[in-house]
Amino acid sequence: MFTSPSPGPYAVAPKQTLSLAVPSAPGAEAVIHLDADVYSPLGAGPFPVLLMRQPYGRAIASTVVYAHPTWYASYGYIVVIQDVRGRGTSGGEFELFRHEAADGYATVQWAASLPQSSGAVGMYGFSYQGMTQLYAAAQHPPALRAIAPAMVGYDLYADWAYENGALPLQIGLGWALQLAAETARLRQDGTAYQALRQAAQSLPLGDAVPACPQVLKTYAPESFFHQWLDHPQPDAYWQALQPDLAAVDLPMLHVGGWYDPYLRGDLRLYQQMVSQSSAPQALWIGPWGHLPWGRRIGTVDFGPDADSPIDRLQIRWFDRFLKDRPPETTPEITLEPPIQLFIMGENRWQGRDRWPTGPGQPFYLSSTGLAGLRQADGILSSTLPQAQANPAPQDTIVHDPWRPVPSLGGHCGLPPGPFDRASLDSRTDVLTYTTAAWPAGLTLVGTPAATLYCRADAPSFDLSVVLSEVYSDGRVVNLTQGHCRVDAYNPADGQAQAITLPLHPTACTLAPGHRLRLSVAAACFPAYAVNSGTGDQPADCPQIEHRVITLTIAQGAEYPSCIHLPLGGL
Repeated sequence: MFTSPSPGPYAVAPKQTLSLAVPSAPGAEAVIHLDADVYSPLGAGPFPVLLMRQPYGRAIASTVVYAHPTWYASYGYIVVIQDVRGRGTSGGEFELFRHEAADGYATVQWAASLPQSSGAVGMYGFSYQGMTQLYAAAQHPPALRAIAPAMVGYDLYADWAYENGALPLQIGLGWALQLAAETARLRQDGTAYQALRQAAQSLPLGDAVPACPQVLKTYAPESFFHQWLDHPQPDAYWQALQPDLAAVDLPMLHVGGWYDPYLRGDLRLYQQMVSQSSAPQALWIGPWGHLPWGRRIGTVDFGPDADSPIDRLQIRWFDRFLKDRPPETTPEITLEPPIQLFIMGENRWQGRDRWPTGPGQPFYLSSTGLAGLRQADGILSSTLPQAQANPAPQDTIVHDPWRPVPSLGGHCGLPPGPFDRASLDSRTDVLTYTTAAWPAGLTLVGTPAATLYCRADAPSFDLSVVLSEVYSDGRVVNLTQGHCRVDAYNPADGQAQAITLPLHPTACTLAPGHRLRLSVAAACFPAYAVNSGTGDQPADCPQIEHRVITLTIAQGAEYPSCIHLPLGGL
């Protein structure tokens, strides 16, 4: 769809480092300085400004996914890459998201006043750098004209820290250790840095409490992750951190990835802005994990069209809204549908006017009770099982917390992406339900959701479901998955409880002759913290106190366990 990102027409001046003085605290007279690298095109100007604010050291400039700032500057933009408060060489103390609203407002207005600036500012960046855009936008700086937030966990509780009440351990703990190691490095604490860096590279999953290992308690007692663990429910802590975009009316280019953990946040933000904003909104979702954004992820090569078009796309986006280019010069933005989805399997981009939100078609689980022992026993069919005189069928698995079902790829596993999980589906603590072959293939676009009728002998348990494509050669490649924690279950009641579990959004086409499979387990470790079976939260129960959980999935007319599939995205 896009040609390779060659440089623009402008030569670029040598990088400058500039500082902005901001109050050290709200209302304080004392100031700290926020440092930024500035890349400017050589020419008469004036030029609009592209701003990125990030916590990883401004020299990196998110080049793990974006072109270097000099490339953007060559297209006639002053590019400002700033260290947020307490990171890099910027002053003050780093507190996760705490200062990004006020500092973001001040930085946008400062950037608009730089020499040769036209006064129009846009922001770009992914992950934390995406969130800094939202915090700045929530303050309504007059100079901010458009933003391009990518891969943002917009709802910090539901889209970032937790997933359906479960703790994404591998990503959350790994990020906490990474940031803590950088804090130790900036403080020149070699002992803490070495310990935290080593833990970040090889997670201490054998610790007494893997969700909060001793190394984090000892060397990073101020880490945000302790607060995240202390607030496993969406309470006032999360509400205080949430950027308030209710009155924001800005053009936004939203970017996500099918195997990125924060895709739910991208969709939540896009749908909110479409419903409330008069400004154009665009959404692009590629076959990518959090990073990099290329054609290969996991064991699959999605072809040349999967290479990231985002750099050229951002130039077109900001040309439209910061340079007032007429719509006909940016057809990719104004003439195509606002949503562009990469359809995995077809390996091409497809435009749509809206994100599909229908309930999908139910496919029901059925077996003779041996879906964990014989893969041919578990059936997934669009036909609702008939009522029987015999007891309703059910499948039972035993969750061993010291031998949990391992994670493999997906959106929360590391590395992310599609892998062959045939060996995992052979485990007896994994239930599998498979459709017949699809003679003409099958396309899914949207958010699948499983409804499972469950019984357990514990007050809390987890559900992990994976939707896969079964190839004719026996490979079983994951397409999407979902995970949830179920609390306040009463084992003495003995009633089957209906649990509805949304899977990660997807867009994929199965080849003719392939089948779909739903795999059900009670763990997906270390992508998610293991449920202890005691009712305690992950940080409150050492491994020695974990309990075995027996989990039963009921089926049939009385308990119609199923998965709703967004066929064709209708």
